[in-house]
Amino acid sequence: MLSSRVRLVPTTVRLVHSMICNSSSSFMDLKALLSSLNDFASLSFAESWDNVGLLVEPSPPHPVNTLFLTNDLTEEVMQEALRKKADLILSYHPPIFQPMKCITWKTWKERLVIRALENRVAIYSPHTAYDAAPQGVNSWLAKGLGVCTSRPIHPSKAPNYPTEGTHRVEFNVNHTQDLDEVISTVKGISDVSVTSFSARTDDEEQTRISLNCSQQALIQVVAFLSQNRQLYQKTEILSLEKPLLLHTGMGRLCTLDEPVSLATMIERIKRHLKLSHVRLALGVGRTLESQVKAVALCAGSGSSVLRGAEADLYLTGEMSHHDVLDAASQGINVILCEHTNTERGFLSDLRDMLGAHLENKINIILSETDRDPLHVV
Repeated sequence: MLSSRVRLVPTTVRLVHSMICNSSSSFMDLKALLSSLNDFASLSFAESWDNVGLLVEPSPPHPVNTLFLTNDLTEEVMQEALRKKADLILSYHPPIFQPMKCITWKTWKERLVIRALENRVAIYSPHTAYDAAPQGVNSWLAKGLGVCTSRPIHPSKAPNYPTEGTHRVEFNVNHTQDLDEVISTVKGISDVSVTSFSARTDDEEQTRISLNCSQQALIQVVAFLSQNRQLYQKTEILSLEKPLLLHTGMGRLCTLDEPVSLATMIERIKRHLKLSHVRLALGVGRTLESQVKAVALCAGSGSSVLRGAEADLYLTGEMSHHDVLDAASQGINVILCEHTNTERGFLSDLRDMLGAHLENKINIILSETDRDPLHVV
């Protein structure tokens, strides 16, 4: 018996050591995790009006073992997150949107912040950054349509490309003019970068000056150039536009490989979203047997994104009454599924994608209590 016990000790030690190693490797520092989340889908893709990113931060350091995913962070969902020992809640919709003047027990959103800080739980929201991302919410919604090609309705622009500045100013300087003085002066203006190269105009050797500058610096550059009539009359000012990202942006315009009837499309959408009912507005002159080839969609509230898109069908969570009337008057069918029903299903895909992206370093769980507040009765 003694011999048997001696043989078992190394095995026990190895098991305990393995558990310790696995436990230690299942944590990520909050700041490192936030960096990885931004690599997955840059917050720069979010709309300017949105409130995205880290909304509540416990005092550092803050190790994260469990990432909790939800579409909406309600008090019921917060209770679930606390029961499941969440260290970071990723709430698709930002629970903090309007500025808070105080943090008391008076309103439910203030109570969320209090509970989060008391229990050392961070809160992060990606919202429209995930709407725009190539692998985001709208691309997931498009999966329910059938085989199709899609592109953003409103493509995003590259955040930091190709160069700094909002304008480019170009002009020629004759060699008889004081080239050094001109270059020295424009270089002395803040937010200006200058390049020069040789150029020939009307068989005359000249120097071409090209500078990039901010909107504020442009005023100073123009003020300087206007002092020299010969320079100013030949000055060109270009507005710099950042290139469009072809697979990133708001909404999706989807073209089906094979057109289907509206009735078939309705069933596909209900199956994808796991809904028994949707709301339908038939376009003028359309029936359930009308063919659908092009679908413009936007998860959540789609009025502003879908407006003006040319399609046979608009698919979104909610639209204003008058936007529905406008679309229908143009022969465009409209399907409304309620706001969060067009978003929540994405979280299952997100859990798998983030698991792979984070190399399964932390636990990722889905809320079981998060649900759309509206029900058909």
